[in-house]
Order: sequence, then structure tokens, then C-alpha cells
Amino acid sequence: MIRGMLSTIYVDLTDTGDAADLQSLYEQFYANEQFVDVMPASSSPETRSVRGANQLRIALYKPQPKKLVVLSVQDNLVKGAAGQAVQNMNLMFGFSENAGLAGIGLLP
Repeated sequence: MIRGMLSTIYVDLTDTGDAADLQSLYEQFYANEQFVDVMPASSSPETRSVRGANQLRIALYKPQPKKLVVLSVQDNLVKGAAGQAVQNMNLMFGFSENAGLAGIGLLP
């Protein structure tokens, strides 16, 4: 692993709803969030795909009827600290949310 953070989150569901419904719910909820990427069904996020970016990638799995597994990756030095501070400052001062965050946050 180059750098970043991979989180595996286990959720106990109260309903046995369809996995496609959950995928659709996440996609709709994050549709307008430019720094959140809900990955296609049956895919896995990789930390190298968010290296130096203010991006969070999420993948969903439903291995059992009442269990949801959420995988997420982020570069904890960008999205987790500095990038999050810049994003919040942009929102507080009325700037575009992605101002200063479009470039890759790495030296050569």
C-alpha cells in the first residue's frame, strides 16, 4: 500500500432489502458530491486510486441477507486532514467547494 486508508465497515440491516436498492440509494445520495465516488456494484476501491486526491471512494457488498459491508478508501493526508480543511474553508467563505483541490497534492 502506497499511502492512504482503507476502511471496512460492517452494518447489521433491519430489512433484507435488495443489494441493488442499497447501491442505488448510495448513488443517489452522493450524486452531487464531487469528492465522493460510489463505485459500480461488485468493484473494489484501491488506495492508490485516491493517492494525493481529496476523493473518497465507496463500494458496497451484501454478503448475507441482513449484512452490508461498506469499503471506503481515502488519502488520509489529503482528504483526512489538509484537503478537508481547505474544502471546509471554501464552504465557509463562499468559494467554489473544489477551489485549490483540483490538482494532485504531491511533490514529484
